[in-house]
Amino acid sequence: MVTLETIPLFRSLNRTELQALRLITQERRFTAGQEIFREGAPGDGVYFVKNGLVEISAGMGARRVFSRLGPGEIFGEMAVIEHRPRSATASAAQETEIYFLPRGEMLSFIERSPALTFGLLQHISHRLRDFNQLHLREVLEAERLAVVGNFARSIIHDLKNPLTMISLATETFSNPNLNPETRSQIQSRIQRQVQRINDLVTDILFFSEGRSNADIRSNDFRAFILELAAELQTDVAAKSIRLVLENEPPAGLFPFDARRLDRVFQNLIHNAKDFTDAGGTIYVRFKAGAAEISVEIEDTGPGIAPEIADKLFQPFTTHGKAHGTGLGLAICKKIIEDHGGEIFARSEPGHGAIF
Repeated sequence: MVTLETIPLFRSLNRTELQALRLITQERRFTAGQEIFREGAPGDGVYFVKNGLVEISAGMGARRVFSRLGPGEIFGEMAVIEHRPRSATASAAQETEIYFLPRGEMLSFIERSPALTFGLLQHISHRLRDFNQLHLREVLEAERLAVVGNFARSIIHDLKNPLTMISLATETFSNPNLNPETRSQIQSRIQRQVQRINDLVTDILFFSEGRSNADIRSNDFRAFILELAAELQTDVAAKSIRLVLENEPPAGLFPFDARRLDRVFQNLIHNAKDFTDAGGTIYVRFKAGAAEISVEIEDTGPGIAPEIADKLFQPFTTHGKAHGTGLGLAICKKIIEDHGGEIFARSEPGHGAIF
């Protein structure tokens, strides 16, 4: 239990001011669970906890308690100062006694007491700071949960294609009349998709940790592209889309990580397929310079939406895909940068997206 003179807000008052304060103060008693005031009610005065516990809550339906106040603590002061309805509900969490100062008398007392005015300003400042910190923690927690959710959705989205291909191949593989050559081809296809799933998960883990796992070594770039194109042509043909290599890939040995570069082409071609209507075409063209290979992938879709053009390679940026999260392009960017290169996109009049 606290007395008026021991309440922090009133400690700086002199004897005369304390005596005047006692004359305007009322004492009220509330049973456990009883409302002290309700959200939306007029701000009729300021309350101080004499003893017991008060819960401040807000919200429609299931209410959320965001503050618990013990002896000596003030509540209800903002509605009095602003002369606006209550923004929350106050209830006694247990049997509680309250000091109540009516609004009119409290305002008159504040006008006569500079010490009380300054103390009240300090209190309001501290309370607003506490609420800001609470809000910031809640925002950060919500963002953290959203990131976790986006990662989960991205993994599910990226695993869907290889799992579907494994499912279809398994059904065919179980046919007892299958000839040995076709059975061997299907078995190899299943193994490639299992490896692709492993690669997808590994890439996401390395991306989330912010470190490189590139195994860059000398590889035959033309052989790599031709083998990859044959696999991707079968995939896009299922949507009646053509994949066209406009010119021959550069011949010779070049330093790159075949597994990770495969991830880049898979991502970009599948994105192009998603935004290209049946009957459309995906073009791939190459240009070899003295110190680099330039590759362009162009589709006949609608192009890049202006609202995401400047943040296309940021994690979780997506547009126009029911299940996309945008993590794929962010991974592509990291893989290319791990190779010392760069990736960018543009749209031109009469053309689709060009990466």
